[in-house]
Amino acid sequence: MPLNIVLHEPEIPANTGNIGRTCVATGTRLHLIEPLGFQINEKAVKRAGMDYWSKLDVSTYVDYEDFIEKNPGAKIYYASTKAPRMYTEVEFEEDCFIMFGKESAGIPEEILVKHPDTTIRIPMLDEIRSLNLSNSVAIILYEALRQNGFNNLVGTGSLRNYEWEL
Repeated sequence: MPLNIVLHEPEIPANTGNIGRTCVATGTRLHLIEPLGFQINEKAVKRAGMDYWSKLDVSTYVDYEDFIEKNPGAKIYYASTKAPRMYTEVEFEEDCFIMFGKESAGIPEEILVKHPDTTIRIPMLDEIRSLNLSNSVAIILYEALRQNGFNNLVGTGSLRNYEWEL
């Protein structure tokens, strides 16, 4: 059962492209909630996602309500700098959804206040507003993958079958 990354109204095409590439590399589904700050076929999205974009399992939704309606019963974690709990304090289910907000404003507060028990944050210094969106996705996604045994992911290096002498 794949994990799911949800981007709520992403604005920067290169971030979405990078996230798409990470999703392909990890067998993760990507969900995009409109409006998007770009066209999905823009060169910047495809450049960041490189030749992986065609392999991406991606769904788009007209708005948050459409996303909720089409994913009934989904366990959703909401990533926000305003969250009380760190992402390392939750146990990610193997088919859960992890939502991230747009680069300029995050997830709308009216959504966050309805889900205090599943709102999570990445720890950072107070004077830093936030991390880059694609970095935030990678940090939390890989923790969720780690908790679920990396869902049969393997290394791709040519040395992976090398007998190491220690």
